Formats: sequence, structure tokens, C-alpha cells
Amino acid sequence: MSFHEYQESRQLERADVSFYGLIMAAMRRADTDNLQLLRGAFPKVWDELQARYHAPGGILQGERQA
Repeated sequence: MSFHEYQESRQLERADVSFYGLIMAAMRRADTDNLQLLRGAFPKVWDELQARYHAPGGILQGERQA
């Protein structure tokens, strides 16, 4: 890791990004090894990310668009 990445983490914190939003974003950006670790640690988040990825507009059945 680098100072630049530390600074990015501070920007994300100030932007008030939700925890699960960060985890989903990390899953989208992760390499194969890190994705495997994230999926193992957060299997329900992975399942939801996949469901939303394949749902039209990311909206799951029974949800309303905000």
C-alpha cells in the first residue's frame, strides 16, 4: 500500500460512503486472489452484488426505484 492509497481512503471516508458500498466497490475492482478473500469474508454481499448486476438497472424484484 502507499501514501496515495491512504489519502484515497480518507477521501472515501469524507464522502461518507457506506461500508457495504465500499465492499461492493472493492469486489468490482479486486484481482482474482483478493476477490476470493472478499467473497469468503462477505458471501451475502457477493450474492447481492451478483443479483443486482444481473437485474435490470440493479433493481431487485419487489423493489422500487428511488
